[in-house]
Amino acid sequence: MVSPTTAPTPAPAPEQDVVALLMGQHGEIRNLFDEVEQTTGDARRDAFRRLVRLLAVHETAEEEVVHPYVKSAVDGGADIVADRLAEENAAKEALSELDGMDPEDSAFLPRLLELRTAVTEHARAEERYEFAQLRRLNDAGRLAAMAKAVKAAEATAPTHPHPGTETAAKNLVAGPVAAVMDRARDAIRKVMGKDG
Repeated sequence: MVSPTTAPTPAPAPEQDVVALLMGQHGEIRNLFDEVEQTTGDARRDAFRRLVRLLAVHETAEEEVVHPYVKSAVDGGADIVADRLAEENAAKEALSELDGMDPEDSAFLPRLLELRTAVTEHARAEERYEFAQLRRLNDAGRLAAMAKAVKAAEATAPTHPHPGTETAAKNLVAGPVAAVMDRARDAIRKVMGKDG
C-alpha cells in the first residue's frame, strides 16, 4: 500500500518572516566571507566592502528589533542578549580594524579568518538561542511585522562598524549621525572608484 505523500511546507518568504530574512542574511554573510577569501585585488576590495556593509546593517537591525524582543519576552532573555551583544562588540572592533586595512596587506587574511570564526559562532548562537525563540513565541503575522521592522532599521543603519553602539538606545542616538557619515563616505569612495 502506498502512503500519500505531502509536499514539504515551503519556507516562508524573507519579507514575510524575520527568521527567514535573518537566516538568509547569515547565508549571504558566509558567501561574502568566501568571496573575500578567494579573490584578490579590486575583487577582494569590492567583496570586503559588501561584507562590511551587510554586517554593519544586519547587526544594527538585530540590535534594534530582535534583541529588545528577546530580552523582554524570553526567559533568561537578558543573559542571552548580553552574550550576543558582547560577541557583536568584539566583531565590530575586529571589523573596524579590518575596514582600515588594505585587503592586500599580509595581515588582512589571517585577521579576516579570525573574524569569520567569531561571526560564524555568533550566528549559530543567534539561530539557536534567539531565532528559535522568535519562531516558538510568535505567529506568522508577528514574524512578518518584525521582518518589516528589520528592513526599516536596515534602511537607516550605519554601513560601517561602530563599536560601542550595541543597544537599541545607543543606535537611536548615534545611529542616524553615523549612518549619514557612513553613507557620505560610501558615496565618496564610489565616486573615487574605491567601491563604497
